[in-house]
Amino acid sequence: HFSHQFMSEVLVDLLIIQKQIHPEILAVVDGTVCGDGAGPRTMIPRIKNYILAGYDQVAVDAVVAKMMGFEPLKLPAIKMAHDEGLGCGDVDQIEIIGQDVSNINWHFKVKRSLVIWGDQMVRKGPLQFIYPLFKNDIFFLGPTMASKIYHDMIWYPIVGKKRIKEFNKTKWGKLFQSYPEH
Repeated sequence: HFSHQFMSEVLVDLLIIQKQIHPEILAVVDGTVCGDGAGPRTMIPRIKNYILAGYDQVAVDAVVAKMMGFEPLKLPAIKMAHDEGLGCGDVDQIEIIGQDVSNINWHFKVKRSLVIWGDQMVRKGPLQFIYPLFKNDIFFLGPTMASKIYHDMIWYPIVGKKRIKEFNKTKWGKLFQSYPEH
């Protein structure tokens, strides 16, 4: 949990390690059902029906970010990886083979759930002075329990179940329901 504040740096470090171990890994993005809004637990599923792939993980992420409606080089992880020479984050320099996606903009929005908002108030906002307390396991239980209560006992019964019910009416939802339960 304490690496969240360095998420972009961690992702770039992992990409560096991956390239050292195996430089020719194919990146595949399943964009059949995408998440819009406050992620990762409270997103709105959007049916988009795209599969993207490429050997340049940064380019794949940049193209997907552009399709979602974001400026790729303004996203810290893509910008850092691009600047480090780990791949191309400039969509104008990326060769797309297949369907032209240059004019796609799904207008996705970045939103924060109540839990993420609280987390950022402590990590980056006016409550930073209490952040050192959360490095103690006893104090760390507070945010963990708050997340569980909010997501599992409030958000899911009130909002999440409705979203799942609506999703299950889609082609992908019906396919998911056809899988045998384990």
